[in-house]
Amino acid sequence: MSGLRVIVAGLGVQGYKRRKFAGGDFVASVDPVNEEADFTQIADVPLDSYDAALCCIPDEPKIELLNWLVSNGKHVLVEKPLWAGDDVEIRSLEASARDHGVVCYTAYNHRFEPHYVSMRDLIASGDLGRIYRCRMFYGNGTARLVRDSAWRDEGSGVLHDLGSHLLDTVAFWFGRPAQAFEVYASNCFENRSPDHVVIGSEAGDIKIELEMTLLSWRNHFTCDLFAENGSAHISSLCKWGPATFTRRTRVLPSGRPHEENETLEQDDPTWEAEYSHFRSLCLNGAETDLSGDVWLNDTLRDLGEAAVAMGRT
Repeated sequence: MSGLRVIVAGLGVQGYKRRKFAGGDFVASVDPVNEEADFTQIADVPLDSYDAALCCIPDEPKIELLNWLVSNGKHVLVEKPLWAGDDVEIRSLEASARDHGVVCYTAYNHRFEPHYVSMRDLIASGDLGRIYRCRMFYGNGTARLVRDSAWRDEGSGVLHDLGSHLLDTVAFWFGRPAQAFEVYASNCFENRSPDHVVIGSEAGDIKIELEMTLLSWRNHFTCDLFAENGSAHISSLCKWGPATFTRRTRVLPSGRPHEENETLEQDDPTWEAEYSHFRSLCLNGAETDLSGDVWLNDTLRDLGEAAVAMGRT
């Protein structure tokens, strides 16, 4: 395969972004309600006209649609999270993708955020020594949009949406944690589903706390990581910039630490970088691995039940 021809399934906010960054690879769009789309059903797109699908669709139909695409020899990028009622469904999808020699990839575009990569590399270097605690906050102001949506204001709410990003970031930086997470707080301030949730884990070597909300009227992300030899901090993302990465080196026995700062003011680079990564996986015949999705599905299912129950009290 010398090139990659892609279709976009779901021509909404994310679909428009995927179409833009697919560039010349894009051949058609599918959406049952958006009149701008070329097709209303994915089965109507001639199979010989594309090699891969970028799926920006609700959670419920994901597995069924992905299985159809994979069984027809199509690579798939699907927006996070890859939700399924049972882990067996995800493992079966993985096996089918491998049998058909195609890539099934779940998109977590924040992995391509420059400061996320810097944090991962700093942790991997070992320069921080023993890592004690990591605290993250991710907030946006979409509570009203979610409440007014026909399908978004349900289930575990913000936990499913932003929590999947935060949990994936934990795995990206530290490796997939073995310890369980628990819900510290869950509230339904404006929505039927939880719109502000705090989860964490005190059981592992690294203590982790993750806070997420739809009630942050200015979109924001922060991370504070405390360790033996210093600390590292992220303030904001490139899409909300300026975004700053700070590293502080501890002074013993105490004192003002040496501080390094890198501030970026640029357009969001993650969508283009992730598409390039997906494209490379497809063209190079990478093997599908959905083990991370199984872990996330398990974790979010357990946390979701607890968050919904707590949010109703």
